[in-house]
Amino acid sequence: MATFTCKNKTFEVDSGGFLVDFNRWDEDFAEGMAPHLRIPHGLTGEHWDVIHFIRDTFKKTGRCPLVYETCRMNGLRRKELKKLFPTGYLRGACILSGITYREGYLGQAHMPTTAEDLNVISVEKTYRVDVRGFLVDPDDWDEYYAVYRAYDMKIPGGKLTEKHWQVIRYLRGSFKENETVPTVYETCEANQIDLEELEKLFPDGYHRGAVKIAGLRVR
Repeated sequence: MATFTCKNKTFEVDSGGFLVDFNRWDEDFAEGMAPHLRIPHGLTGEHWDVIHFIRDTFKKTGRCPLVYETCRMNGLRRKELKKLFPTGYLRGACILSGITYREGYLGQAHMPTTAEDLNVISVEKTYRVDVRGFLVDPDDWDEYYAVYRAYDMKIPGGKLTEKHWQVIRYLRGSFKENETVPTVYETCEANQIDLEELEKLFPDGYHRGAVKIAGLRVR
Protein backbone atom coordinates (compact mmCIF):
# COMPACT_ATOMS: atom_id res chain seq x y z
CA MET A 1 0.00 0.00 0.00
CA ALA A 2 1.25 3.50 -0.82
CA THR A 3 0.09 7.04 -0.15
CA PHE A 4 -0.53 10.05 -2.34
CA THR A 5 -0.45 13.55 -0.89
CA CYS A 6 -1.83 16.75 -2.33
CA LYS A 7 -3.08 19.99 -0.74
CA ASN A 8 -2.09 18.69 2.69
CA LYS A 9 -4.32 15.63 2.27
CA THR A 10 -3.05 12.08 2.24
CA PHE A 11 -4.82 9.31 0.33
CA GLU A 12 -4.11 5.59 0.39
CA VAL A 13 -3.52 4.19 -3.09
CA ASP A 14 -2.48 0.80 -4.39
CA SER A 15 0.62 0.15 -6.46
CA GLY A 16 -1.24 1.17 -9.61
CA GLY A 17 -2.24 4.56 -8.17
CA PHE A 18 -5.88 3.59 -7.65
CA LEU A 19 -7.59 5.06 -4.60
CA VAL A 20 -8.10 2.31 -2.03
CA ASP A 21 -11.28 3.72 -0.50
CA PHE A 22 -13.85 5.09 -2.94
CA ASN A 23 -15.43 7.14 -0.15
CA ARG A 24 -12.19 9.01 0.54
CA TRP A 25 -12.28 10.63 -2.89
CA ASP A 26 -12.65 14.34 -3.35
CA GLU A 27 -11.93 16.77 -6.16
CA ASP A 28 -8.53 17.62 -4.68
CA PHE A 29 -7.49 14.01 -5.23
CA ALA A 30 -8.42 14.22 -8.91
CA GLU A 31 -6.74 17.60 -9.38
CA GLY A 32 -3.57 16.43 -7.66
CA MET A 33 -3.41 13.12 -9.51
CA ALA A 34 -4.06 14.60 -12.98
CA PRO A 35 -0.45 15.71 -13.68
CA HIS A 36 0.74 12.18 -12.90
CA LEU A 37 -1.60 10.90 -15.61
CA ARG A 38 -0.26 13.15 -18.39
CA ILE A 39 -2.84 15.88 -17.84
CA PRO A 40 -0.46 18.72 -16.99
CA HIS A 41 -2.74 21.73 -17.48
CA GLY A 42 -5.52 20.86 -15.07
CA LEU A 43 -8.96 19.31 -15.45
CA THR A 44 -11.44 20.93 -17.80
CA GLY A 45 -15.22 20.79 -17.77
CA GLU A 46 -15.05 17.83 -20.15
CA HIS A 47 -12.82 15.95 -17.73
CA TRP A 48 -15.18 16.64 -14.85
CA ASP A 49 -18.23 15.54 -16.88
CA VAL A 50 -16.61 12.13 -17.36
CA ILE A 51 -15.39 11.87 -13.78
CA HIS A 52 -18.75 12.74 -12.27
CA PHE A 53 -20.55 10.40 -14.68
CA ILE A 54 -18.35 7.50 -13.59
CA ARG A 55 -18.83 8.27 -9.91
CA ASP A 56 -22.58 8.83 -10.19
CA THR A 57 -23.02 5.60 -12.14
CA PHE A 58 -21.07 3.66 -9.54
CA LYS A 59 -23.14 5.15 -6.72
CA LYS A 60 -26.38 4.21 -8.50
CA THR A 61 -25.45 0.77 -9.82
CA GLY A 62 -22.52 -0.42 -7.70
CA ARG A 63 -20.33 -0.90 -10.76
CA CYS A 64 -17.97 1.11 -12.88
CA PRO A 65 -19.56 1.98 -16.24
CA LEU A 66 -18.03 0.43 -19.32
CA VAL A 67 -15.96 2.69 -21.51
CA TYR A 68 -18.66 2.38 -24.20
CA GLU A 69 -21.31 3.71 -21.81
CA THR A 70 -19.15 6.59 -20.65
CA CYS A 71 -18.34 7.67 -24.20
CA ARG A 72 -21.91 7.35 -25.37
CA MET A 73 -23.39 9.29 -22.45
CA ASN A 74 -20.79 12.04 -22.74
CA GLY A 75 -20.83 12.29 -26.52
CA LEU A 76 -17.21 11.23 -26.87
CA ARG A 77 -15.42 9.17 -29.48
CA ARG A 78 -12.37 7.07 -28.74
CA LYS A 79 -9.92 9.70 -29.98
CA GLU A 80 -11.58 12.40 -27.90
CA LEU A 81 -11.47 10.23 -24.81
CA LYS A 82 -7.80 9.51 -25.45
CA LYS A 83 -7.07 13.21 -25.72
CA LEU A 84 -8.78 13.83 -22.38
CA PHE A 85 -7.26 10.81 -20.62
CA PRO A 86 -4.06 9.81 -22.43
CA THR A 87 -3.16 7.06 -19.97
CA GLY A 88 -6.42 5.25 -20.71
CA TYR A 89 -9.96 4.89 -19.46
CA LEU A 90 -9.21 2.53 -16.60
CA ARG A 91 -5.79 3.93 -15.74
CA GLY A 92 -6.83 7.51 -16.37
CA ALA A 93 -10.50 8.41 -16.05
CA CYS A 94 -11.27 5.73 -13.49
CA ILE A 95 -8.23 6.52 -11.35
CA LEU A 96 -9.25 10.18 -11.26
CA SER A 97 -12.79 9.13 -10.37
CA GLY A 98 -11.57 7.13 -7.39
CA ILE A 99 -12.72 3.85 -8.94
CA THR A 100 -10.34 0.90 -9.08
CA TYR A 101 -10.38 -1.75 -11.78
CA ARG A 102 -11.88 -4.02 -9.11
CA GLU A 103 -15.24 -2.29 -9.50
CA GLY A 104 -15.09 -2.75 -13.24
CA TYR A 105 -14.03 -6.35 -13.48
CA LEU A 106 -17.02 -8.70 -13.34
CA GLY A 107 -18.79 -6.19 -11.18
CA GLN A 108 -16.47 -7.13 -8.34
CA ALA A 109 -15.13 -4.87 -5.69
CA HIS A 110 -13.09 -7.50 -4.01
CA MET A 111 -10.19 -8.22 -6.30
CA PRO A 112 -6.71 -7.50 -4.91
CA THR A 113 -3.60 -5.76 -6.27
CA THR A 114 -3.39 -4.03 -9.65
CA ALA A 115 -5.09 -4.21 -13.01
CA GLU A 116 -2.02 -5.64 -14.70
CA ASP A 117 -1.95 -8.54 -12.26
CA LEU A 118 -5.39 -9.70 -13.36
CA ASN A 119 -4.25 -11.02 -16.71
CA VAL A 120 -0.98 -12.34 -15.32
CA ILE A 121 -2.42 -14.31 -12.46
CA SER A 122 -4.91 -16.17 -14.63
CA VAL A 123 -1.96 -17.60 -16.54
CA GLU A 124 0.73 -17.97 -13.91
CA LYS A 125 -1.09 -18.88 -10.71
CA THR A 126 -1.98 -22.47 -9.94
CA TYR A 127 -3.99 -24.02 -7.13
CA ARG A 128 -3.79 -27.56 -5.81
CA VAL A 129 -7.23 -29.18 -5.74
CA ASP A 130 -8.39 -32.68 -4.96
CA VAL A 131 -10.22 -35.01 -7.33
CA ARG A 132 -13.53 -33.30 -6.52
CA GLY A 133 -12.15 -29.84 -7.22
CA PHE A 134 -11.82 -28.72 -3.60
CA LEU A 135 -8.80 -26.63 -2.66
CA VAL A 136 -6.30 -28.85 -0.83
CA ASP A 137 -4.78 -26.12 1.36
CA PRO A 138 -7.26 -23.44 2.48
CA ASP A 139 -4.33 -21.08 3.05
CA ASP A 140 -3.71 -21.07 -0.72
CA TRP A 141 -7.10 -19.42 -1.22
CA ASP A 142 -7.43 -15.89 -2.48
CA GLU A 143 -10.22 -13.87 -4.04
CA TYR A 144 -9.00 -14.65 -7.55
CA TYR A 145 -9.64 -18.31 -6.82
CA ALA A 146 -13.22 -17.54 -5.78
CA VAL A 147 -13.92 -15.43 -8.84
CA TYR A 148 -12.54 -17.91 -11.33
CA ARG A 149 -14.16 -20.84 -9.53
CA ALA A 150 -17.51 -19.07 -9.87
CA TYR A 151 -17.13 -19.28 -13.65
CA ASP A 152 -16.87 -23.05 -13.45
CA MET A 153 -20.06 -23.35 -11.46
CA LYS A 154 -23.66 -22.30 -11.77
CA ILE A 155 -23.31 -18.88 -10.18
CA PRO A 156 -25.74 -16.67 -12.14
CA GLY A 157 -23.70 -14.84 -14.77
CA GLY A 158 -20.53 -16.14 -13.16
CA LYS A 159 -20.55 -13.07 -10.92
CA LEU A 160 -20.16 -13.01 -7.15
CA THR A 161 -22.34 -10.36 -5.54
CA GLU A 162 -21.85 -8.77 -2.14
CA LYS A 163 -24.27 -11.36 -0.73
CA HIS A 164 -22.05 -14.16 -2.09
CA TRP A 165 -19.01 -12.52 -0.53
CA GLN A 166 -20.82 -12.16 2.78
CA VAL A 167 -21.33 -15.92 2.92
CA ILE A 168 -17.78 -16.63 1.71
CA ARG A 169 -16.23 -14.31 4.28
CA TYR A 170 -18.33 -15.89 7.02
CA LEU A 171 -17.26 -19.39 6.02
CA ARG A 172 -13.59 -18.49 5.99
CA GLY A 173 -13.78 -16.48 9.20
CA SER A 174 -15.64 -19.24 11.02
CA PHE A 175 -13.19 -21.87 9.76
CA LYS A 176 -10.21 -19.80 10.88
CA GLU A 177 -11.71 -19.37 14.33
CA ASN A 178 -13.08 -22.87 14.89
CA GLU A 179 -10.98 -24.96 12.48
CA THR A 180 -14.09 -26.56 11.09
CA VAL A 181 -16.50 -25.78 8.28
CA PRO A 182 -19.77 -24.47 9.73
CA THR A 183 -22.94 -26.40 9.01
CA VAL A 184 -25.43 -25.15 6.47
CA TYR A 185 -27.74 -24.26 9.35
CA GLU A 186 -25.08 -22.15 11.06
CA THR A 187 -24.28 -20.40 7.81
CA CYS A 188 -27.90 -19.58 7.09
CA GLU A 189 -28.53 -18.35 10.62
CA ALA A 190 -25.37 -16.26 10.77
CA ASN A 191 -26.16 -14.60 7.43
CA GLN A 192 -29.91 -14.35 8.03
CA ILE A 193 -30.86 -16.22 4.88
CA ASP A 194 -33.04 -19.27 4.29
CA LEU A 195 -32.22 -22.32 2.22
CA GLU A 196 -34.15 -21.01 -0.75
CA GLU A 197 -32.00 -17.90 -0.89
CA LEU A 198 -28.85 -19.94 -0.37
CA GLU A 199 -29.86 -22.12 -3.30
CA LYS A 200 -30.27 -19.07 -5.52
CA LEU A 201 -26.83 -17.84 -4.48
CA PHE A 202 -25.08 -21.20 -4.84
CA PRO A 203 -27.11 -23.47 -7.17
CA ASP A 204 -24.46 -26.21 -7.03
CA GLY A 205 -25.17 -26.70 -3.35
CA TYR A 206 -23.79 -25.65 -0.01
CA HIS A 207 -20.70 -27.84 0.09
CA ARG A 208 -20.15 -28.15 -3.65
CA GLY A 209 -20.90 -24.46 -4.13
CA ALA A 210 -20.37 -22.09 -1.22
CA VAL A 211 -17.80 -24.16 0.67
CA LYS A 212 -15.81 -24.97 -2.46
CA ILE A 213 -15.69 -21.33 -3.61
CA ALA A 214 -14.56 -20.35 -0.11
CA GLY A 215 -11.56 -22.66 -0.57
CA LEU A 216 -12.67 -25.07 2.15
CA ARG A 217 -13.71 -28.73 2.25
CA VAL A 218 -15.38 -31.00 4.74
CA ARG A 219 -12.94 -33.79 5.58
